[in-house]
Amino acid sequence: MATLVIHASNGAEHPEKATLPFVLAKNATLAGQDVVVLLTVEAVRLATEGGADGVHAEGLPPAGEVMAEVIENGGQVWACQSCTKPREITEDQLVKGARIGTSMEVVELLSQGAASFSF
Repeated sequence: MATLVIHASNGAEHPEKATLPFVLAKNATLAGQDVVVLLTVEAVRLATEGGADGVHAEGLPPAGEVMAEVIENGGQVWACQSCTKPREITEDQLVKGARIGTSMEVVELLSQGAASFSF
């Protein structure tokens, strides 16, 4: 089974767009799919301890809650290395289960047939 890469670039500045990638990822994991949520730009802050606190769009669950469910269900959360570096975010600042991922890792998944979806 190919991996599903869900790309998210919005953080707390747009709670709905920050949350929806995790909602899709959670549903994909519940359906038994291999999922990587790739956080870029300001979305990388969501993966830091406390970074998703207060990110809550009306009608949706809190972003941090859904991100935790994705991880608990076996999904992966990658914070883009090229985006974490200028923000001085290090792996030890990330929530348990998230990690810093490289562009080469994403390219490898895509070249192996991963489907992708962007928010």
